[in-house]
Amino acid sequence: MPYSQHQKPTAVLFDWDNTLVDTMPLICAAINQTLEHFGMKTWSEQDIKQKTQLSAKDGLPHHFGDRWPEALAIYLDFYHQNHLKFLNPLPGALALLNKLTDKNIPMGLVSNKGGATLRREVSHLKWDRFFSALIGAGDAVKDKPDPAPALLALKTMGMEASPAIWFVGDAPVDWRCAEAIGCLPIPIGFCHAEADSYAQAVKNCEDIEKILSKL
Repeated sequence: MPYSQHQKPTAVLFDWDNTLVDTMPLICAAINQTLEHFGMKTWSEQDIKQKTQLSAKDGLPHHFGDRWPEALAIYLDFYHQNHLKFLNPLPGALALLNKLTDKNIPMGLVSNKGGATLRREVSHLKWDRFFSALIGAGDAVKDKPDPAPALLALKTMGMEASPAIWFVGDAPVDWRCAEAIGCLPIPIGFCHAEADSYAQAVKNCEDIEKILSKL
């Protein structure tokens, strides 16, 4: 990983789902219950990773057409009834957040999950103390990959975009958002083949903590 030329980041923006927390089992269950309601074929986990990068209002019309509001209601009903009991930090996530805190590096969240749900999940884990901005779908004028939510997060943090700010996320919408505002995209997890084209991609949170220890 060619991080030797980089200095300590001035701030780090994170995606949430499958970047810091493992919500894929819940997302799979909620999506497939919704598909079954409409008599549609269920999706594999890999299908879901590819098809659910966008926020609900941007992504669901592609799959459910004009009935997407009904699909959203079914999805959200299942999700909100179950999301906190499914919520698990990914390995190394808490240690990474503590490392960044120890190094006095500000952090923000930029997610395509609904803003209120995002903040409820962060609060449930008692991770509010780590983040200076918690931006979810609907909080900005547009959602990722549009740059608006990342810019709103940085404005909330009192910062301006720069290559010294890292944006860590597991999906192309995160990397597009980072590139649109001139921040450094850090692909994490390699669940999308496109991550291989980024020299700075990492496998997991533990890799990022190791890198920070060397900067």
